[in-house]
Amino acid sequence: DIISAIEFDKTGDHLATGDRGGRVVLFERTDAKDHGLSRRDLERTDYPISRHPEFRYKTEFQSHEPEFDYLKSLEIEEKINKIRWCQTANSALFLLSANDKTIKFWKVQEKKIKKFSKIIADPSKAVGNGNVASSSNSNSPKSFLANGVSPDRSCNHLGNDISFPPGGLPSLCLPVVVVTSQETNLVARCRRVYGHAHDYHINSISNN
Repeated sequence: DIISAIEFDKTGDHLATGDRGGRVVLFERTDAKDHGLSRRDLERTDYPISRHPEFRYKTEFQSHEPEFDYLKSLEIEEKINKIRWCQTANSALFLLSANDKTIKFWKVQEKKIKKFSKIIADPSKAVGNGNVASSSNSNSPKSFLANGVSPDRSCNHLGNDISFPPGGLPSLCLPVVVVTSQETNLVARCRRVYGHAHDYHINSISNN
C-alpha cells in the first residue's frame, strides 16, 4: 500500500513507516556508523559521508482496522496518519501510531519460540504398575492383582470398554519431547489505546 507516514527514531538506527492499509513496518539499519562517531560529532566535521545508510526489513504488524462511528455516521479509515517513537527500555521498541481518531501505544520485543521435532518414548522414564495392595489396604481381606484388578473379577476385562492382557501391563513409558531449535521472533503488542477523545481528525502527535 501507499506509505502515509514515516519516522526515524532518536538514534537513527530504526525506521518506521505506516501505510493506508493500517500497517506499520519497521526497518533496522545494517551498515556500521561512519567512523564510529556520534551524529553530533559527524555534523561538526567536514568529512564527507562515504555512502548512504542501509536498512533492512525488521517486522510489521497491523496497527489499525477500519471503524465506523455510529453517532456521527462517519467512516473511519485505517490509514496511519502519524508515527512517533518513544524511549526504548530493556531492548524493546516503543512507538505511537495514529489514524484519524485513535492513537495506539505499541511495544515490539524479541521472543524466543521453541520448535519441537518429535516425541519419543523414553524407556528410562517407565513407571511400573505395582500392586495396589499396600499398608493402607492391609486391613482389607481381599487381595489385589496387577493394575488393581480384584480376583473376584476377570483379569481380562475390567468393564465393557476397558480390557487388559493377562497379568496386567508391565510398565508405562512417558513421552519425551525433543526441542530442535529456539528461534527469536519479534512480537508487537498493543499496550494502550487512546480513543474517543477527538472531535476532529488527528494530524500530528507528540510525546513529552
